[in-house]
Amino acid sequence: MPDLTDKQTFSDQDALDFHKVPTPGKISMAPTKPMATQRDLSLAYSPGVAIPVLAIAKDADLAYDYTSKGNLVAVISNGTAILGLGNLGHMASKPVMEGKSVLFKRFADVDSFDVEVKTTDPEEFITVVKNIGDTWGGINLEDIKSPECFVIESELQDLLDIPVFHDDQHGTAIISTAGLINAAHIVGKKLEDLKVVLAGAGAAGLSSIGLMKAAGVKAENTVIVDRDGVVYKSRPTGMDQWKAAHATDTPHRTLAEAMVGADVVLGLSAKGAITKEMVASMAPNPIIFAMANPDPEITPEDVLSVRTDAIIATGRSDYVNQVNNVLAFPYLFRGALDVRARRVNHEMKVACAQAIAALAREDVPDEVAAAYSGRKLKFGPDYIIPTPFDPRLIWYIPPFIAQAAMDTGVARIQIEDMDAYRASLRERVDPSAALMQKISSAVRAAPNKRVVFAEGEETTVIRAAWAFKQSELGTPVLLGREDLIRKNAIEAGLDFDALGIEIVNARVSHKNVEYTDWLYAKLQRRGYLRRDVQRMINQDRNYFAAAMVALGDADAVVSGTTRNFNMVLREVRRVIDVKDRLIGLSIVLAKGRTLFVADTSIHELPDAQELAEIAIQAASAVRKLGRTPRVAFLSHSTFGDPPGERGEKVREAIRILDGMDVDFEYEGEMPPELALDPGARSNYPFMRLSADANVLVMPAIQSASISTRLVQSLGGATVIGPLLVGLEKSVQIVSLGASVSEIITAATFAAYEGGAPEL
Repeated sequence: MPDLTDKQTFSDQDALDFHKVPTPGKISMAPTKPMATQRDLSLAYSPGVAIPVLAIAKDADLAYDYTSKGNLVAVISNGTAILGLGNLGHMASKPVMEGKSVLFKRFADVDSFDVEVKTTDPEEFITVVKNIGDTWGGINLEDIKSPECFVIESELQDLLDIPVFHDDQHGTAIISTAGLINAAHIVGKKLEDLKVVLAGAGAAGLSSIGLMKAAGVKAENTVIVDRDGVVYKSRPTGMDQWKAAHATDTPHRTLAEAMVGADVVLGLSAKGAITKEMVASMAPNPIIFAMANPDPEITPEDVLSVRTDAIIATGRSDYVNQVNNVLAFPYLFRGALDVRARRVNHEMKVACAQAIAALAREDVPDEVAAAYSGRKLKFGPDYIIPTPFDPRLIWYIPPFIAQAAMDTGVARIQIEDMDAYRASLRERVDPSAALMQKISSAVRAAPNKRVVFAEGEETTVIRAAWAFKQSELGTPVLLGREDLIRKNAIEAGLDFDALGIEIVNARVSHKNVEYTDWLYAKLQRRGYLRRDVQRMINQDRNYFAAAMVALGDADAVVSGTTRNFNMVLREVRRVIDVKDRLIGLSIVLAKGRTLFVADTSIHELPDAQELAEIAIQAASAVRKLGRTPRVAFLSHSTFGDPPGERGEKVREAIRILDGMDVDFEYEGEMPPELALDPGARSNYPFMRLSADANVLVMPAIQSASISTRLVQSLGGATVIGPLLVGLEKSVQIVSLGASVSEIITAATFAAYEGGAPEL
């Protein structure tokens, strides 16, 4: 059976060292406001802090506006049910609670702190949390044993006016319900027709069966089994109010009896609880969720030894279809916090499950495959639940929760523009999202642009073209053999006929003679025979694609996935001329700052004239992207100190610009800190930059390329490009082996350069 991830192995000491070195624990606090001056301190504390204090005293809801409450969740436990380890005490739960806080921040940008309560008495626990509950925008209860967890969650939700959510119950319920929705879809069964058996009547099990009923499973088609056997109406022993709520009239008294003819079995009990014989007795195409941790009720290998038609999910990462709560709780709270919800209700949980199920049916981006050793994930029996590293979760799931909260009246505020909300969610985890949103909007506002994807037979290119078309960014044209393109599209789960994506085979195109005649007239005095040009047009898609754009049959070209940058550029330049100065412009997004770096791909050792022209071309491109360019010429020296040949080239470029009538600020030569830090510039009052530079002209391609790759490799920064700027027609060249998202980005910029309005 294929795995989604390789098994992770580490020693006990590795785990201890991870939690201890270099700083004990996994979380810390970072201020969100500057603390550099006396004024900063006066605003942050005394006397400035008194102003929001008085405002909140008049209206407690203003705490959402003037404090971190609206993005703050408490992870609270008493340690009575830590993972699968049992009652080990409140302090033993702290590493788990810190880990939960890390997941909140990593996956949904929700700030979170852990609270460990030293009591096993439910009423005392409730009193403690009630009295401190208003501090947060929401509370995530964790690792509290059943049945006390039911009482604690229910009473706290009644006492507090914020969401209180016990993840051990509802997180599992949401993910397993999402998986059930998709598994039923795959096997062609309706939820209302499913016979569902639950093995394990603890908190997670009862919550799961309850949510599945809310999603469409009929109560009379469910059977619950605990350690005493089937939970049936009027059972004399081992019953409580939570089990009784799900009891049914059934003749079955054992798990083995209940599973005969069942469509679904949910295992939330213990290792070995389900046998091969039980699985063999189930209905055709059974759905088996064996979710006990760390060892499932039955292994997938044992299931497949008796049933090859089964869809299987477990709680483990070393098997396909992992039921992982991290798919739910970060995004559930993100949506709830963003509308300042008073609670998490059934409708919000169902909306979350349905959204997760819907996302799994979408094409899977390359970033996900990269996180799972390059394995191709495609909706089907081995992929019914999205993976935790799917970058779309942050913007796909929360809007559904927020909408359900608004529809059911538990939201304090309304989100008027859901598209804008989705865009803001993208920006939380992807610094390039805001810029790309603006570019994409401009492209959509322009007349429909035809973008040629030169390497149209490649699966990544096909998927990128599909996404480009689905996003309404223009009309993609795939170059290649139609039969192979369609074959690869089908294998990727894409239906070209549904979107009407155009395919052109360069070898048999009726445009070959026209393109050959035109290009031969261009190249005949540069050593090319007509048969050479005909071979180029017939056999090389870069020449054909460039000719399409040059002669107005398309607006832009994207290439480079299967060839190196310089080879593609040489081919394209034989067809398309340079307009002004050809440069490579990289965009670096880090810590809320957007920088444009040139030249990162064309000029190895530019002279002074070339540096000046690079600055002019970069400034023009940046202005078209909606920014006011402020150019800094970077160097190892600071205005001549120390002297050097490269520094002199930069100084000469400044003198050349001084003699020209340019419409942007520029200054140099200088190291990066002078360009980006106003404090550092105080020693140089003659500098002409009115604010921090946003266009950095590098003295050589080595420094340009190394610097952008270095910041990207260190993390915390996103680099787009290098983008080609300066050709007569719009062409973008991606890196060899580029991902789907990189190809889409390049195609979007190509469409933008191909005639979209300036930002």
